[in-house]
Amino acid sequence: MPVETDDALREILEFDTIAVVGCSTSPGKAAHDVPKYLIEHGYDVIPVNPFADEIFGRESHDSLSAVDQEIDIVDVFRPSEEVSGIVDAALTRSDVEVIWTQLGIRDDTAAERAEQTGTRVVQDRCMKAEHQRLLGSPSE
Repeated sequence: MPVETDDALREILEFDTIAVVGCSTSPGKAAHDVPKYLIEHGYDVIPVNPFADEIFGRESHDSLSAVDQEIDIVDVFRPSEEVSGIVDAALTRSDVEVIWTQLGIRDDTAAERAEQTGTRVVQDRCMKAEHQRLLGSPSE
């Protein structure tokens, strides 16, 4: 079962390193603004976008397999039909604890496959909104 409880979400939001698959160079797009918010709140965001060399002054990687540092969370900003391949790539790594798909993005079969390996899954939720709701200050 995908993660649904506030306590489990809070625990996930305590991780530090987030690879953002589909991270965008375009301000105003959720795939840009959410990772920017996460950086501003102390997370180590690793952009994954094969069409960009750099995002937020950080090296952008072509794929999850190209990321040489440890990843706690894979945050997915790609269409639902691409989630299965992203999950497969995440599962080839030994460091990924959580796969998180943003609002409107889900693949129940891929989520189940990930959960069978012990990887936690959050589907169809905005990480920024959940952070603000569970850990943010009222002024944010």
